[in-house]
Amino acid sequence: APEFGALLVFIEHRFYGESKPFGNDSYKSADTLGYLTSTQALADFAVLITSLKQNLSAVDAPVVVFGGSYGGMLASWFRLKYPHVAMGALASSAPILQFDDITPWSSFYDAVSQDFKSESLNCFSVIKAVWDVLDYRGSNDSGLLELSKTFRACKTVRFPSSLSNWLWTAFTYTAMVDYPTPANFMMNLPAYPVKEMCKIIDSFPVGADVVEKAFTAASLYYNYTGDQKCFEMEGGDDPHGLSGWGWQACTEMVMPMTVSNESMFPPSGFSYEEKSEGCFASYEVRPRMNWITTEYGGHKIDKVLKRFGSNIIFSNGMRDPWSRGGVLKNISSSIIALVTEKGAHHLDFRSATKDDPDWVVEQRRQEVEIIHGWIDQYNKDIAQM
Repeated sequence: APEFGALLVFIEHRFYGESKPFGNDSYKSADTLGYLTSTQALADFAVLITSLKQNLSAVDAPVVVFGGSYGGMLASWFRLKYPHVAMGALASSAPILQFDDITPWSSFYDAVSQDFKSESLNCFSVIKAVWDVLDYRGSNDSGLLELSKTFRACKTVRFPSSLSNWLWTAFTYTAMVDYPTPANFMMNLPAYPVKEMCKIIDSFPVGADVVEKAFTAASLYYNYTGDQKCFEMEGGDDPHGLSGWGWQACTEMVMPMTVSNESMFPPSGFSYEEKSEGCFASYEVRPRMNWITTEYGGHKIDKVLKRFGSNIIFSNGMRDPWSRGGVLKNISSSIIALVTEKGAHHLDFRSATKDDPDWVVEQRRQEVEIIHGWIDQYNKDIAQM
């Protein structure tokens, strides 16, 4: 904002944060939740930006939209849907190609696994081995009691799957936020947390218990600061405020994911029928499998946007498993892909620090330069009118 003399506006997405259109009843049923969609959110943004510009007597001021992750998808879609409202978009870690069959369904977990494997083959192998051991030991009550102690669970765990989910979440999110500097985006974590997790696993003596290794590594994610006395494994709260996402994933945001045999996670498939039944049980709705690509496109995106779109930067870091569903190649001279080999989930949007590696600094510099070009052109066009 200082660079461009710009007003910075953070617009809350409907149903998230304080923006609950039906107060405490907003999540009650499909009748109210039906208004939680990406298209409604984009329309909100368009109305707000338009009226804000009028109120500030800045009707001709150029607007650039920014977003990371789902917000990055919204930023790119906003530019396509409302080109008269925003003249450019920076979409960071935006997996707009994670739908239908555009991206291989196993790509996300293959990428998480590759992050760990690239640090240490032993680390990868330990994590790959732990799931069967957990299932085996957790198959009776005494085993679950032992595992609960190992995992420092606040209450004795009832299902071995709760422990698996706890580990799974830690390894997946750590891969996403494998930032080069300490961060507290999801949890308090050190720089390069995947490397740190693997160091923990690799420091165990030969023959040490595989469950102990995996638990100690995952504790880095949940308890890097060391202030957790025990862990809520079952029935905990929703620390990241993602309850609304369950609804969106059950209606429009259907991203099929599978786990391949090459992954460090237990292999699994994707069944639309199972997904549909799960969603119906939770919300009494059925997912619309192909709606996102019908509404916003995605298939043959390079051919489509080459002739139609403009002024979008897609930035991705290849340590981020979501990058595999992102745009990784330039589509035209004004739809640019900026890809960093070691970047993680929308790293470019994090505050700059003195410890940022050169490649992040360079990525941000390029983004600023490209946006300067858009705004210069916009101002020329306005001047000629």
